[in-house]
Formats: sequence, C-alpha cells, structure tokens
Amino acid sequence: MTITKGKRRKDPDPCSLGLLGNTGLFFGHMQIYKKSAIIDIKGMGTVQKGMPHKCHHSRTGRIYSVTQHAVGIVINKQVKSKSLCKRTSVRIEHIKHCKSRGSFLKWAKENDQEKKEATEQGTWAQLKRQPAPPREALREIPWEGA
Repeated sequence: MTITKGKRRKDPDPCSLGLLGNTGLFFGHMQIYKKSAIIDIKGMGTVQKGMPHKCHHSRTGRIYSVTQHAVGIVINKQVKSKSLCKRTSVRIEHIKHCKSRGSFLKWAKENDQEKKEATEQGTWAQLKRQPAPPREALREIPWEGA
C-alpha cells in the first residue's frame, strides 16, 4: 500500500542527505542567519520538523524573520504569468547560505581597489564587466586557396 498522505509522499529523493553531503544531524546550528540574508532551501530528511514544502525545495529566498530554531523566508513562486511572494517558515537544518552573493562581493571589492588606484594615479579605470574573448582554436586547419 502506498503512502497517500504526508509531507514526504512520493518524494523521498529531494530530501535525502545525498544532496547535502555527509553532514550529520546538526547541520545548520553553527551558522549565523540574519535578516535579509540570501539562503538556499535544501530539505533534510533526517529532521522531519519544520520541513519545507516540496515545491520550495532547492529554491533561493531571503530571510525576513529569525527565531530560535527557525527562520521565515520570502520565496518568489511563479504562478501562470505572475510571480508571487510566498512566505514560509523553515527550521535551520533545512537551509544553508547561498554562495552566489560571494562572487558579487568579491567583484565589488576588486572594483573598489581598482578605482582607488586609478584616482591615486589620476587615470580612468574600466570597471564594467567585459564579455569573455573567443577561445583559441585546438588546431589550425590548413587552407589552400585558389
């Protein structure tokens, strides 16, 4: 007989520990979560309390409230042609900090450093991101023209 009710019906794989690595039970407890932090939701199957809904699994959201054991998260959910802001509460075992912000902060720090050096020298610095140049050919094909 199949399970017809419950949070994990027909959906055991997204909450397995394979997606999180071999982390153990107290995965988020040594992290600091603050308001307006960007986080990823990854449901952990070993902790059934405070699990995210299966449609919120592997989504990125922003924290709007922090309690002792859980955080409130704002998630954008697309419904037909609209994007709705959904608010949900998830325990901290099921979330982790998003790493996409790290590359932006690194880029901003490098830009500030280049801008400071340019003003000291009295020159102009190119701070905008540039598209990647074309890759080199693996081998050249000889062409025999007419």
